[in-house]
Amino acid sequence: MLDEKAKRTLLRNIPHPLNICGVKEGDDVNGFTLSWMTQASFKPPLIVIGVRQDSRSHAMIKASQVFAVSFLEVSQQDLAETFFKPQQRIGDKFGDVEFYLGEETGCPIIASALGFVECRVQGSLEEGDHSIFMGEVIAAGQHRDGQPLWMKDTPWNYGG
Repeated sequence: MLDEKAKRTLLRNIPHPLNICGVKEGDDVNGFTLSWMTQASFKPPLIVIGVRQDSRSHAMIKASQVFAVSFLEVSQQDLAETFFKPQQRIGDKFGDVEFYLGEETGCPIIASALGFVECRVQGSLEEGDHSIFMGEVIAAGQHRDGQPLWMKDTPWNYGG
């Protein structure tokens, strides 16, 4: 028997970092709030992300086979919230948020983030309402030091 209340409570206790995932397809770029990510391997360095299958970003990752993750600081909750909704690109900004394109992937990287990783997709699994993309980290950079933003630092929850 599945106890819905217990399931929701327990799954919402899984720690979730909040970051911005930058994607591209051709010259088109996009970014979204990424709330599910984990490291899967040290050698080679692999991370795994979960992406809603019905999203534009999902289609862009499938087409380009690359993505970048910009790591947010605990004080950047407003930035995470900004990317809950699609943002209009104007030059090198999504609305008021400045970005630059990664050298390895061409995906957008948030300039004010703590740092970034750029990844090339090594595999995927499409089950349920999200797909899992495994990406090999092919570039990384740190902009500054700071404490990362976690879901527990916000009034939001994920899972369940």
